[in-house]
Amino acid sequence: MERPMSLVDSVTKALVPIHREGWPFIAIALAATLILGWFIEPLFWIGLFLTGWVCYFFRDPQRVTPVQDGLVISPADGVVSQVGPCRPPLELDLGAEPMMRISVFMNVFNCHVNRAPVSGRITRVAYKPGKFINAELDKASEDNERNGLVIEHDGVHIGVVQIAGLVARRIVCFVREGETINAGERFGLIRFGSRLDIYMPMGTVPKVALGQTMIAGETVLADLKAAPGAAATLTRIN
Repeated sequence: MERPMSLVDSVTKALVPIHREGWPFIAIALAATLILGWFIEPLFWIGLFLTGWVCYFFRDPQRVTPVQDGLVISPADGVVSQVGPCRPPLELDLGAEPMMRISVFMNVFNCHVNRAPVSGRITRVAYKPGKFINAELDKASEDNERNGLVIEHDGVHIGVVQIAGLVARRIVCFVREGETINAGERFGLIRFGSRLDIYMPMGTVPKVALGQTMIAGETVLADLKAAPGAAATLTRIN
């Protein structure tokens, strides 16, 4: 006979885990809240609200990743801001020819844990310092601080680039060259507002539209096994 779900079970399942990278920031925010609140009571409530927001920013929810071979999964929560051909960053060693690029912009309210778009072996990890202009701008791909990965999946090389944004000052990468990774597995995090660029072979047909909301580890960006075609930039407003 199944045991009925208790109130504790319900609350536990409703709580979203916090990524370990966030705990130092939460501790600092909470300490500042207690110190300032001791002297000025209104600051305690303001600090408590901001501490809650820091907890929310570093949330790390579980995701259910499609496992069909050839699928490219969104590596980030956010909104599709760019779709179309673009030359990949030189440090990825993916050649000088344009590839199909999909950009996902993350604002400060999105979950910022990044996940692998495909399964495979990590053949390159390359960090490049740079500026911190608005990550929604196309030139952010070239000018901003970034960290790129190349994942070899069934002989196809997929590039994924973490790009710092206007208020982001720290890119965190958990993986190294030579390691293997599964689609949907966590590989990094960016603080606090940024963008992810995904580079796929030319001819790959995107399955997403400009302005579409992405869920990291779940939303399908493209199918590498599908017949190549001329990709159109899709936009739909309901």
